[in-house]
Amino acid sequence: MNIDKNTVEKLAHLSRLEFSEEEKETMVQDMDKILAFVDKISELDLENVKPLVYLTEEENVMRKDEVITQVTKDEALKNAPDKDTDYFRVPKVLQRKED
Repeated sequence: MNIDKNTVEKLAHLSRLEFSEEEKETMVQDMDKILAFVDKISELDLENVKPLVYLTEEENVMRKDEVITQVTKDEALKNAPDKDTDYFRVPKVLQRKED
């Protein structure tokens, strides 16, 4: 695959990036180098090589989930600007469409 200025412009548009003309030329050169490096892999004999799934053999130590009450309902509602017994009151954000 060959990277040209058009390809960089398309990728920049999709990524919502802006490059100056000088930066576009630098990107073309950098991307060509990256693709050339990746293309080197095709020269290797990878017939009996297993895909790498994990970088290490370590396992993540998970803690047991425990349900605890950190904030009571009354504490949570204490500083609410507007509340109704058990709930926060918030302004309407959706309006009903008039027929």
